[in-house]
Amino acid sequence: MTDAPARYRVFSPARLPGGKLVSVFSGAEGDLQARAAAAGTPLSVFVQDVNVSDVVLRVFTPTREKGESDSGAVAALASLSGRGELLDVADVQMGGDTTPAQLCGGEWLLRQGDVTVQAISADGVAERLGLPGVGAVHAARIARPNLAVELDSLEVLQNIPPDTEAVRALGLATDTSGLLLYVLGGVPKLGHAIASFRAFGPLRGFNEDAASSNMFACLVGVLGARGLLPEEAGLLRGLQLMPGHPARLTAQYVARSDGASDLWVGGSAAPDISALDSFNS
Repeated sequence: MTDAPARYRVFSPARLPGGKLVSVFSGAEGDLQARAAAAGTPLSVFVQDVNVSDVVLRVFTPTREKGESDSGAVAALASLSGRGELLDVADVQMGGDTTPAQLCGGEWLLRQGDVTVQAISADGVAERLGLPGVGAVHAARIARPNLAVELDSLEVLQNIPPDTEAVRALGLATDTSGLLLYVLGGVPKLGHAIASFRAFGPLRGFNEDAASSNMFACLVGVLGARGLLPEEAGLLRGLQLMPGHPARLTAQYVARSDGASDLWVGGSAAPDISALDSFNS
């Protein structure tokens, strides 16, 4: 008999059912794809092996093996550390790659690396996306290239209807595979943040992501290149605002005049209360 998963809510703002739902299985036996399909969550992560400083994970959506997922890793790390099976630093193996992780202030962060940032022309960007106007535009890369576009207001960011074909065409025109739309500052009811953003990636196989560590890491690099990172602090938070699924992510960084380096991104992970209520009812 296989184990029942623990259901975690990852990157959720305090007291709100946001972020991502992840099912964490303590073993990796049987038909993993069938188990992921039956879990009822967008992501399922299976702990294939674990010792105090290393963990091997396999991550699935309901329809395919995903290979790697920072959200899935954070959920698994929170579950394992909560049971005393991990130290505060660990190496996470997923999809053939190994990523260092650390527990910081009760949140697990995964190393993203350094961001390469380049300012590019904003000509035609607003028109392509059907926006009233845009501010700074940058290309930012950590392994994958993202286009980061500053918007005029939080209202525009929250209400923009994503045009998948327009996003796809802009990505092809700028040689980027992800689109990051952002404004400076947070949303009062969701807590303080250096910036709020949304993340789109039809060229990567998704329309909009609810919580993207890679996108937030790139945004931190863009803010560094713009001279907007606090020099005295190495830890900050951002809000991702996919409608109906707000998320809060944490970044640790070393500020540079041209960006940011040694970036780590992660956030909170806690047992999903709705699942516990359902179990207890």
